[in-house]
Amino acid sequence: MFDAPETIEDLFAGIASLGSEPPPENVLPSEEALSHARSKLQAQLPIEGLGLEPTIKHLREDVCPGLNASSRSSRYYGFVTGGATPAASLADNLVTAYDQNVAVHLPGETIATDVEDRALTLLCELLKLDSTQFPHRIFTTGATGSNILGLACGREHILREAAAVRNDSTTSVGEIGIFASMHRAAIHKIQILTTVPHSSLSKAASILGLGRASLIDVGLPDAPHRFDMTKLRKYIEAPDAASIVAISAAEVNSGLFATTGFDQVREIRNMADMYGAWIHVDGAMGIMGRILTSPAHQTILDGCAGLELADSITGDGHKLLNVPYDCGFFFSRHPEIALRVFSNPGAAYLATGDSDDTIISPLNVGMENSRRFRALPVYATLTAYGSDGYRKMLEKQVELSRAVASFIMDSEDFELLPTTEGTKEELLSRIFMIVMFRAKDEELSKQMVTRIKATRKIYVSGTAWQGSPACRIAVSNWRTDVNVDLPIIQSVLEDLVAAWKKGPNQLE
Repeated sequence: MFDAPETIEDLFAGIASLGSEPPPENVLPSEEALSHARSKLQAQLPIEGLGLEPTIKHLREDVCPGLNASSRSSRYYGFVTGGATPAASLADNLVTAYDQNVAVHLPGETIATDVEDRALTLLCELLKLDSTQFPHRIFTTGATGSNILGLACGREHILREAAAVRNDSTTSVGEIGIFASMHRAAIHKIQILTTVPHSSLSKAASILGLGRASLIDVGLPDAPHRFDMTKLRKYIEAPDAASIVAISAAEVNSGLFATTGFDQVREIRNMADMYGAWIHVDGAMGIMGRILTSPAHQTILDGCAGLELADSITGDGHKLLNVPYDCGFFFSRHPEIALRVFSNPGAAYLATGDSDDTIISPLNVGMENSRRFRALPVYATLTAYGSDGYRKMLEKQVELSRAVASFIMDSEDFELLPTTEGTKEELLSRIFMIVMFRAKDEELSKQMVTRIKATRKIYVSGTAWQGSPACRIAVSNWRTDVNVDLPIIQSVLEDLVAAWKKGPNQLE
């Protein structure tokens, strides 16, 4: 057994100072620290247990030195991992202390579901979405979970729409299954029409029985992230197919947006309404661009314009919102569809408490019956920093991304990707939070990511572009400061080239 903290206030100790703590010098632990940490992990379950104090000592001295500093460092540029603001970190500790299961709306017993509803409403306000137009709002484990929700609701909608044309408005995948629903609707295939989708979209399609092959690329040949509207119309008009249009905002490798502005999204909306399609926005990275206001960010704003016309929108809180893992969010215009897909019929013990409000029990409009109180860190951080605070955070992140891109463009040794025509100013205006590049020396490009990580000073992720290896920097931490971070990035890249030119076996 272990002793619980005497008071909740004990949990606040040290958390409030997180914002003033200097970030660690190295983003990644040394190889020695990794080896030591692995060697100290428990080889087998202790019979009596170590006790609380020895376990805390073990975690501090053995385990934690083997973890990377992804949340605490502004120079962790992999996987679009945001940090955790001090307010969000504090709230996440309270989430553990109170250990709420936010699944059933029980207003006479807890305000946990009220907090979730309020946090989601505030988030809509931050993203300039009308919360009354998106009454189905829920927190998820992340954008992957949210994409599953979006495609599940889309699948329900498009087959019901197709069946309604044939006078069978009772069709429901949630009730009779996908095969019977497709038969009643006389639909031979379900297609997801998209451009350069995130891998989680194909995973969601696989999980839901739609299949990875249901994803159809309708991108332009010379700009694969953009919709080819003629091709989109051709597919969506197919009489034996039901369609989900998935808009990538923004594409994971380049950070570029699938749409060019409100008018194009309106055109897609008109097509969807005409043919009974569902529009889903994968906004895991890009949806936060809607909070920007400066003319310098107009290209980003154009990419985010009109997304409010979609049927469903996915976002990731543990990216640019800078709340702890795991936290995604999902908005939809159609709560009645969610109830058909996700409701828990016949579970009397999960009944909602008496209430005259409009809050729906989350377990009936989402996948999970057991849910962590993800809403509290979101509520805390939005309350602490407000819309202006988040706008300033994002402006700093865009500033660093564009400064890195500018350095790459001016370099004789690196090449900014994707390679397109335009002035430097035009190309920089497209940079949001991701900078993808490669070394002009093909052999160095193959080793570049490994060599950058070996410095332990910055973390980048490897990727590929048009079949060739590339490097990807994703800026998403609230601590970002161009004056501090840019010189370190430049130094790492310059030293990398200098060491390479001395000889390929040099590694510094």
